[in-house]
Amino acid sequence: MLEKQLFEVFTHLMVAMLAGGLIGLERSYNGHAAGFRTHTLVCMASTLLMIIAIYQKDWFSQALVETVRIDPTRMAQGVMTGIGFLGAGVIMREGLSIRGLTTAASIWITSAIGILVGVGFYGAVFIVLALTLGTLSIFRLVEARLPSLMYAHCSLRLNCGQPISERDIRNLMAGHGFDVINLSYSLLKEEGQCLTYGMTIRTRKQQHFERLAQELSRLESILEFRISFTD
Repeated sequence: MLEKQLFEVFTHLMVAMLAGGLIGLERSYNGHAAGFRTHTLVCMASTLLMIIAIYQKDWFSQALVETVRIDPTRMAQGVMTGIGFLGAGVIMREGLSIRGLTTAASIWITSAIGILVGVGFYGAVFIVLALTLGTLSIFRLVEARLPSLMYAHCSLRLNCGQPISERDIRNLMAGHGFDVINLSYSLLKEEGQCLTYGMTIRTRKQQHFERLAQELSRLESILEFRISFTD
């Protein structure tokens, strides 16, 4: 009986290692911090915790089994709650951009796969594993081909002797294929009361940013500019 249980536990953990490792390989291949080892350990840990919940009756004596209520779903809830801390750790803010959301979601679903493995739903495991890998790999190619809006924050420091009106700024951006989402002003008195514009711009074509940068660098009325991409 004990040997059979050990074999079942070993099988669960090996399937978890395989499933988590495959998802982690995709993450590592694309250069993400939470990759091969992280996803493998997450899946194995979720599986192990579910094994503990499933086999609770074997850890107790017969007398306790009759009085202790065994509810594996409570363990699953605890696993999914705890994995949120790990997912939050891979979400990073870089300036105006937020990165790591997809990796956090992959860790979350890897944990759910581990729970399925722990319960023994192998059919569902391989279906979800295939769908997860397809979402992370194939959907990446589909997403890259889809037309999407690209956002950036643009700041302009003007030449004090050659001011530019807001209308001219908006026309300049529109002429290069950009929409101005919002625009703000600031006055630098210590530099001769020079006006600075800050705005969020968007476009659907990457090459528009290069053309805009070249145009801004040629204008004598603009002393300094900065274009920072955002998500």
